Amino acid sequence: MSVERRVPKLHDLLPLMQFKKPEFNARRRRLAAATTIADLRTIAKRITPTAPFDYTDGAAEGEISLARARQAFQDIEFHPSVLKNVAHVDTGWDVLGERVELPFGIAPTGFTRMMQTEGERAGASAAAAAGIPFTLSTMGTTSIEDVKAAAPGGRNWFQLYMWSERERSMALVDRAAAAGYDTLVVTVDTPVGGARLRDVRNGMTIPPSLTPKTIIDALPRPAWWINFLTTEPLAFASLDRWSGTVAALIDTMFDPTVGPDEVAYIREQWKGKLIVKGVQSVADAKLAVDLGADAVQLSNHGGRQLDRAPIPFHLLPHVVREIGKDAEVHLDTGIMNGADVVASVALGARFTFIGRAYLYGLMAGGREGVDRTIQILSSEITRTMKLLGVSSLEELEPRHVTQLSRFTTLQPLPESSSLASSGRSTAAAPKTATPKAAAKPSAAKPAAAKTAAAAKTASTRKAPARTTSAKS
Repeated sequence: MSVERRVPKLHDLLPLMQFKKPEFNARRRRLAAATTIADLRTIAKRITPTAPFDYTDGAAEGEISLARARQAFQDIEFHPSVLKNVAHVDTGWDVLGERVELPFGIAPTGFTRMMQTEGERAGASAAAAAGIPFTLSTMGTTSIEDVKAAAPGGRNWFQLYMWSERERSMALVDRAAAAGYDTLVVTVDTPVGGARLRDVRNGMTIPPSLTPKTIIDALPRPAWWINFLTTEPLAFASLDRWSGTVAALIDTMFDPTVGPDEVAYIREQWKGKLIVKGVQSVADAKLAVDLGADAVQLSNHGGRQLDRAPIPFHLLPHVVREIGKDAEVHLDTGIMNGADVVASVALGARFTFIGRAYLYGLMAGGREGVDRTIQILSSEITRTMKLLGVSSLEELEPRHVTQLSRFTTLQPLPESSSLASSGRSTAAAPKTATPKAAAKPSAAKPAAAKTAAAAKTASTRKAPARTTSAKS
């Protein structure tokens, strides 16, 4: 069969000849090419020296906690509804009494200007432009007042570590209140610093030391060093200067004696909203609420403290069921996609936080890189909601998500579950159950029969399988 051919006419070619205007700014060009947080990480690794990049990218010891947290988000199954009008989607709602435009904010990060010289100013101003909160760390590298000046109309929160010198800690609280910060985030999972082995191996110091190793590492990354050496010296939110290793500074900052009395005292002194961050069990979530917390933040510190710590996303439905009527439940650790945020909201989180995702954007392109991080996550949230058939965050429910379990991995013995200490039956405490599924009568099987059944299933099934039914 022959095909008739002809010479194309100009008016046929013109619609096909659409040339994109070239972008000569290298930073904007590489950011525009980034379509995921993983893309931003790749850019950040290429242009940032090893020590500050690894400080961001790494976690404690074998980095198992971080890997498990990310895996937990991958091991979910969504349940969409079809034939829904999702032409317009509202990605915002009230968090701690005020509107946020997206259900995530920027988590507190230490030594931020070491990652990229614009540091917290870039994060705070980008967050303000997006209508989301920015949290300044006690170990941040821009002062409380300067962050506020960078985002005077933004919603600024301050994260506090309690030092052994209580007066110094409370002085920071007073400065935050005077500067107009509306929320205090008290971190309670740091009696000591975690063993962050990448930092040890890199000889990470504050400020970075010029050694033969760092000089060699700097050669392909001159822009970072030029920016670092030609801008203002690092200034911390909590102290003016520090000369030494990160580990030594952490030992100075963290206090192993902090207990409930300190949190209660802070609640008395602080007139704004109070979040207790670093909660990793139902019992501690209840304690935080009893001490006056307006929100509990489920977090294992991004995997940077105790390795093999509980996975916040797995803990989420249990905590929501126990305290959700008394306080908001927030969550961090492992979020790298807008779908992770949507899944968290569906299982009851009122708010989530990004740490590494924000810093990858910062390292990749300063303020514009943080804007790109927020854009990527925002578009992923919107798209996921539309594909699920919901037009607002309020419509997201546990029925939209099933947490999956990998039978090829180790499972906790029922009697060893940490949730048993919260006063709930061990038979009703599988970490992967959603609130509705956890209440099913079938969950009340005797522990021995349940263990035998799980062992039999594990021997015959290798692929991830549902552990709960998320459909009503």
